[in-house]
Amino acid sequence: MPPRALTPSGIILVDKPAGPTSFAIVAAVRRRTGARTGHAGTLDPFATGLLLLLSGAATRLQPRFVGLGKRYVTEIDLSARTSTGDREGEIIEEHDPPAEADLDAQLEEFRGAVDLPIPAASAVKIDGERAYKLHRQGIAVEMPVRTMHVHELRLDGYDAGVARLELHVSSGTYLRAIADALGGHCRSLRRTEIGPFSLAEADPELIIPPEDALARLA
Repeated sequence: MPPRALTPSGIILVDKPAGPTSFAIVAAVRRRTGARTGHAGTLDPFATGLLLLLSGAATRLQPRFVGLGKRYVTEIDLSARTSTGDREGEIIEEHDPPAEADLDAQLEEFRGAVDLPIPAASAVKIDGERAYKLHRQGIAVEMPVRTMHVHELRLDGYDAGVARLELHVSSGTYLRAIADALGGHCRSLRRTEIGPFSLAEADPELIIPPEDALARLA
């Protein structure tokens, strides 16, 4: 197979729909452009929102974009925990959701640096194997704990046990882990920003020149 083209080169912002994997989105863009294509962070299949893709020669710039902070909007169902921390898992625990006053107190514990186990259904490697593959095989493993940084966390609504949260977090923060620690699971998850790049700019046909994208990181 011939090497993938180094052009067009630049950054592509995509609004991922629910359903396909991030890798399927990358593959679709690669087929359309014919260029080498990578990403600066994935979203779970059920999640929607901003993906930052790198095309052509710009793929070498991936390290500059991988560690950017991110903003999300999520709905967390606080009446049940699931095996995956999201709506696609099996319910493993049901309970009465907290009162709003109690929820406010709980949320305070998740602002700043928070140590939480990485979800079992994640792409982290355990003894050389992706954790989500082990999870699908029913193999229970002790997931590593990661320090996640929650810069902002705002309760935007609470109704019938479902909390709508807006968060600004560090790269590598799993919102499913936060949802599980709160005693619930993510019913929806949408990424709205990656560093200085906004969902409002998403256009799979538009390629931002590398120099323009890098200038925003200054």
